[in-house]
Amino acid sequence: MRRFRYTLIAVCLVLLILGVSDLTLWFNNQAPQAVSIETLEQIGAPAEWLDVKAGYQDLDRAISTSGSLEMEALLVPLVAHPDQDQIHVMVETRDPHQLKLFQDYHFFTDTLPEKKEFRRKHGAEFKGQRDITGMLVAGLIARGNRQKLIDLAKETDLNIADDVIFLSEGKEPGKLRGVFFTLIGLLGLFKVFTHKKAVTPTPEKADHNPE
Repeated sequence: MRRFRYTLIAVCLVLLILGVSDLTLWFNNQAPQAVSIETLEQIGAPAEWLDVKAGYQDLDRAISTSGSLEMEALLVPLVAHPDQDQIHVMVETRDPHQLKLFQDYHFFTDTLPEKKEFRRKHGAEFKGQRDITGMLVAGLIARGNRQKLIDLAKETDLNIADDVIFLSEGKEPGKLRGVFFTLIGLLGLFKVFTHKKAVTPTPEKADHNPE
């Protein structure tokens, strides 16, 4: 019983830490901070929620996170110049248009003429300039996901900087999740520390109980 109590306390503390972390993130990021792609590459991220301006996406070097036809997301390099080789920023996007462009080109154009015609129509989008608003893939909860993205990127021949920044497009600070985790953690700790153990009568006391 004591072991279960300690386990419950540990779980509640973890939930409380995660909740406070989410609430702190939300409090410090009330709106996305605008930053140019050049500043992001040279100085780093000034906040966790960013609106990155004037970056060029490179769908030719994008990676499917699922590795199958049924794609969930793409990992797309975002660079300051269209011909830039080293990648300092990678964007995890679930934008339907970007997924369709990548999917149509790689899976639904079979011949070389078809691919050339597709690039003639959509080539500018593959190397186009696009503003990206999203959250850094960082923090306690996202740490595992970030490592998976790093491992995925390293499996390719991409020239990725050691301090590469990962952005999750469209993601915003999670206030509700923070509130939920914090409340559950506090309620759990309250219940643990206010719970009274059942008193088991000793044989001596039991003998004096009236029949």
